[in-house]
Amino acid sequence: MSTQKIILVTGASSGIGQATALRLAGEGHHLVIGARREDRLAAIAEEIRAAGGGVDVHRLDVTDRKDVAAFADAAVRRHGRIDVFVNNAGVMPLSRLDALLVEEWDRMIDVNVHGLLNGIAATLPHFQRQGGGHFVTVASIGAHQVVPTAAVYCATKYAAWAITEGLRLEADPSIRVTTISPGVVESELAGTITDPDAQAAMRVYRSDSIPADSIAGAISYAIGQPADVDVNELVIRPARQR
Repeated sequence: MSTQKIILVTGASSGIGQATALRLAGEGHHLVIGARREDRLAAIAEEIRAAGGGVDVHRLDVTDRKDVAAFADAAVRRHGRIDVFVNNAGVMPLSRLDALLVEEWDRMIDVNVHGLLNGIAATLPHFQRQGGGHFVTVASIGAHQVVPTAAVYCATKYAAWAITEGLRLEADPSIRVTTISPGVVESELAGTITDPDAQAAMRVYRSDSIPADSIAGAISYAIGQPADVDVNELVIRPARQR
C-alpha cells in the first residue's frame, strides 16, 4: 500500500514553503505548490522533478477565496484526494503602531488571517467527504508573545493559532490539525519591512536563526505520524532564542 500523500503548500516560492516542498517531495510525496511568483515555483518544480519527485504548480493568491478553492479543487480533480494542506503563506511588514502603516496592517490581516481561513474553507469539505485529512498551519512564535513593532503581526499569528485550535476541537477525529510555530528562521519575511526602526530591530533579532528546513522537518514529523496520532502543536526556534 502506497504511503505517498498528496500535499498542498501555500506560500511555496521561498522560505519555509520552499523547504517544505523540497523535503516532502524528497520523501516521496506528491506536492501541489502555490504562490504568486510563478517563476520561483517553476524553478522549485524543476528541482523536484530533476530529483525524481512529483509536483504540480499553481499561481495562487491566498487572499482570493475563489483562487484558493480552485487550487484545492484542481488537486482533487487530478489526484482524487488531498491528504495534507499546509497553510504557510504569510507576510511580516513590522512597524510600530504609531508609524500608522495601515495598508501594511491590512496586508498582514488579509494574508495571514483571511488566507488561512480561505485554505480551510477550500479544503475542509474535501476532507469531510473523503473521511480524513491533515491541516498544518504555519503560525509563529509571535502567536505566543508580543514584541515592539510586531503588534499587528503577532495579532495575526495569535488569530492563526486560535483558528487552528478551534478547527482541531471542532473537526472529526479523522481530520488531524497541527500548528507549527517557528522562531527566527532564515527567510525573506524580513524583506517586507519598510519601517526603518523595525528594520534595525529585526537585524538584531535575527542574529541567531535556523534554516527553513528545520521547520520543514517538523512538518514532516507531524504528517508522518500514524493516523491515530495528532501532533497538536510544535514550537521550533534556535537554541539561542529564549
